[in-house]
Order: sequence, then structure tokens, then C-alpha cells
Amino acid sequence: MNDCLFFGQNYNPKLNQNESNKITKPIQFKFENENENENEKQIKQISTSSYSTIFLFENGKAIEYSNQTNSKQNPEKIQIEENIQKVTVGVRNEAILTKEGNVFAKGENINPNNIKEFINISSLIEDKNDRIIQDAVSGWCSIYLLTSNQNVYGIGSNQFGQLGFDSETLPKTEKPILMMKNVSKIFLENSSEHVFLLNSNQELFGCGWNNYGQVGLGESRKEEYIQKLTKIQNIPKGKIIDIKSGYFHSIMLIENENQNQNPKRKLYSCGFWKYNGLGKNENTYEFTEIKSSLFGNDDNILDFSVGNAHTLILTSNSKLIVFGYNYYGQLGTGNIEYQSIPIQIKLPKLRFNEDISNYHILCGNNRSFLYYSPFISSFSNLEEDLIKLFRRKEFCDISFKTKNGEIIEAHKLILKYRLNQNENQIEKLKEIISKKSIKESNQIFEMIYSNRIINPKLYSEIKEITNLNEKIEETMKRIYLNENENEKDFIIERKEKQYKFPKLILIMRSELYRGMFLSVTEDKSNKVTDYSELSNKSFQIFEYWIYSNQIKEEIQITQEIIDEIEIGIDYFQLNQTNPNLFDLLIRKFNNQN
Repeated sequence: MNDCLFFGQNYNPKLNQNESNKITKPIQFKFENENENENEKQIKQISTSSYSTIFLFENGKAIEYSNQTNSKQNPEKIQIEENIQKVTVGVRNEAILTKEGNVFAKGENINPNNIKEFINISSLIEDKNDRIIQDAVSGWCSIYLLTSNQNVYGIGSNQFGQLGFDSETLPKTEKPILMMKNVSKIFLENSSEHVFLLNSNQELFGCGWNNYGQVGLGESRKEEYIQKLTKIQNIPKGKIIDIKSGYFHSIMLIENENQNQNPKRKLYSCGFWKYNGLGKNENTYEFTEIKSSLFGNDDNILDFSVGNAHTLILTSNSKLIVFGYNYYGQLGTGNIEYQSIPIQIKLPKLRFNEDISNYHILCGNNRSFLYYSPFISSFSNLEEDLIKLFRRKEFCDISFKTKNGEIIEAHKLILKYRLNQNENQIEKLKEIISKKSIKESNQIFEMIYSNRIINPKLYSEIKEITNLNEKIEETMKRIYLNENENEKDFIIERKEKQYKFPKLILIMRSELYRGMFLSVTEDKSNKVTDYSELSNKSFQIFEYWIYSNQIKEEIQITQEIIDEIEIGIDYFQLNQTNPNLFDLLIRKFNNQN
């Protein structure tokens, strides 16, 4: 059975049959029909609104409690043929993101002719080469799609300008419309009427309902509706990790990087104070810090979530900190009095308490969940990076045509080394793709990039031209050792020596270079970057890690190298994995001594 706690509003829909409509203390959530296979699997994610609650399991299946569920309130299975990657519930709409990159959605503003029928809204995007979806988020009667090309589309209601267009000229749309390009993340939670988009240059934009200043534009921007995506100024210094938006307020999580200690995370809020979801007793029109003695120096924020007007925070010291509206018991305090300032509530004994970092918080309109969901990846580290790279089109340099004439693009450098450095194999692959649908073609490329047999039937057709027995790390090392300088198209200079890298590899492994090469404003020419502050040995560690996710066995680790690497990780903005580079260095250093 899963470790999942529930408290707050227990109707619309009713989730716990034998409990009252208000559950004021955290209780163990029990599924109906506990013996069903789907319910015996590990919870991966939960999404909830006042109309529906969906549980997604690690086996790619999902069940839904809704206001339309049968009288016994038993959950219904969501019938989607593809494996589900994410579920997202809004107001009168919901969306399902599949591992194949499709989004199926239903709702009043999505399919008004049959609001209970799921339709593939990603297939409605006009640009056929922009239909692989990386993320999907439901808002107030609207849904947002982030494509693999880093474009954001909106579909549904635009009543408050939440699609970034004048609501009088575009009150709603039943097809996805392009909102913004060059987006790295969508921020939205709890079906809110406003949305935030972060571009690859770490610039934040917002639009939608702003009656209480919840878009965070400051005192000078108090319009009821922000109908155009607007850049948000005066963002606190640091890296934006997440933003959660409720009905009355928004909360931002910022990571302040400090070279001398672990990164510290802080929360900042803006919006309406009356119901105290802000954690402060005054309206705040731009993001300002939530301060409390409960956030100790030795403590860090692991997760947080917001409801209509309440906020829950989970810290690394196993504190559950709450504040805000509490009429339904959604703060878990044992009463229905709302809290104007952050307080800590006592958690019941958790089965996995020693692993608190794998717990997650989810707030619905007036309900809350705390559930155990460890990160389980079906990819190795580099495999996951390669799949992400495949879905980015900026550096694709080889095209394949499917049987329907659709174009699918790939990266010749990667294919070359996955197809045994044989040009004839690429021609054979083109012939195979020419007989396949776009869905089958995507599965073929995911198998080639990731080393996973996604579709055994398709695999039987490509196994002669690919080497799926070889680990991704070995492929990357062969690229690393390759003597063809024409494939290494970016120069890094340190002291008097130059190092050449393929831009593709740097994009895959470093946020610094991803922002540089994929930005719409940056010069994409062969810039030369100076890393003279790093020693030869430290730079060699970085170079080898970027390709292989490993540390060379013969390298001797010193405290000086560890100090340099700690600075260098920040400088490179290296994509860290588990175990990460710094942890491996410490482990190797300790073993040496």
C-alpha cells in the first residue's frame, strides 16, 4: 500500500467514503478497490481540483475520482492506450501527457461536443514538426503545452487574458495557439487564472488575472487582467526553481547559490493577504521573502504547494510548515482556524521517514496531500539526456520522411555513433522510416538514442543496423575519442591550450551552453570561453565527465581539486545527476585516504 496522507475538503469529489466532509488532521489515504493492480503500484503523481482528482502510478496507468463518478464514488480507470507520463487537472478540464509526447485532454473548452471524451490536442498544433510535447499544465478552463522545440501553446478559455492575448478579440480557442517561443518551463498550479513562463535566459513572464497583484508586476501594475505576456521585473537574485500559483496569490522558490556552502532555498510570495496564503499580513504586489524562524539555517525547502488560499511547505528537517485559509481543515492542524503566519504541524509516523526527500506535497483548492513518490527513472543518466536532446530541433541536421510525408529530424553526430559509424546504415534507416507513421518513427529514434526496446516489433526491423547492446557511456566516449575535428564545433580555451567540443554534447550536459546556443538573442558563433582559473587536472575531470558521466580511475583527487570542482560546477552550470559529480569526488577522495 502507498504512503499517502490526505486532509481537507472531502467532497466535490468525495475521496474518503467513511470520513466526514472536513478532515482536519492528516489521515492515511485508502483507495477504493484496494486489490486492483493499478492501486498496488507506487504513486507517481497526484493532480486535483474541485471537479476531479487523478492518481497516476509508476506503471503508466491512472485512476480518477470525479463529480461524475458513480454513486459509490469508486475511481474510474483513465482509458488511454499510451503510457501516461503526467496528469494535470484544471477547472472543468484535464490533460494527460504520454511518454510518446502526446497530450489527450477533455473539458468544456476543449471538446464542447463531448466534454467526457479525450481528444489528442497536441495533434491540433498547426506546425506538424512541433507536436512532441514535453510538458502540459491545466489552468482555469485552459491548458498549456510546452513542446520539445521549447514553444508554448495555449488552448481553451482566455477570459482573463491567461493565454497572453486580448480576451475581447480571443475569448477562447479550441485549437492550440502559440503563446511564446524559447520557453524552458511553465509555472502554474491549482487551476489558477494566471500563468508564468520562464525563457532560456532565465527571464520570467506572466499574464492572466491580476486583481490581487498575484502576477507580481509591482505597485504600478494593478490591472485586473494582464492580457499580454509581460516581463516581471525585480525578481529576487538566484535561480528560479519553481512557482506555484493559487487563486489569490503566487509563491516562488529561489535557490541562492553560495560557493562556500550548499545552495539555500527561500520562498517569496505576492498577492492578496486576507486569507493569509502569503505568509504575511499585507498585500504584496511583487515577490517578497516569506520570513519565519521555522526556516532554520540548517534546514532547506524540499517541496511546497499552494491551494486557493493556503500554503504547505516540506523541509529537509522533516518539518511540515503551513499557513493560510483552513475552513475545511486543509492545513492539518486539527481545527478549522486559519493561520496568518507559518506554523509547524506534527506529522504522523511515516513509513519512509528516513527518506523525507522523496515525499511530495500537493494542495487542491481546499484539500492537501502528502505522498511518497521516489524518483524512478527508466533511463540511465546519459540516456535521459539523449532523449531530451532528440526532442530539441535547433541543432538537428538530418531529415527523414515518414510514409505520410511528415518530416522527422535527428542529429547526425549521435546517429553516426549509434549506427556503428556507418553511412550505409543511415540510408537503411531512411528506408525503414519511409514506411512508418510519425508515431512509429519517434519510437524508432527513441530506441536508437536511449538503448531501450520500446517496441519489440519495430526493434526487430532496426536491430541489424544499430548496436543496442552498447552502453550510452561507450557511445559518448567514442565521440570523445573521435579524431574528426569537423564534428567538434566549439572551442573552450584555458591558459594556452584549446579544447574542442561538439556543441550537441555541451547542450546536453551544461545549462550554461544550452542557454548560449539555444537562445534567440545570443550570438551562436564559435565563442571562445576562458577557463584559466581551473587547473589542468580539474578541467580534465570536467571534460571526461561531460562525455561519460564518470571519473577517470587513474585520477588522484585532492582537496584542492574538490574545491575547484565545486566552483566549476557552478561556472559550467553542469547538469547534475544521481550520484552527482561532487558526491563521486568526495567518495573517491575518502577511499584514497
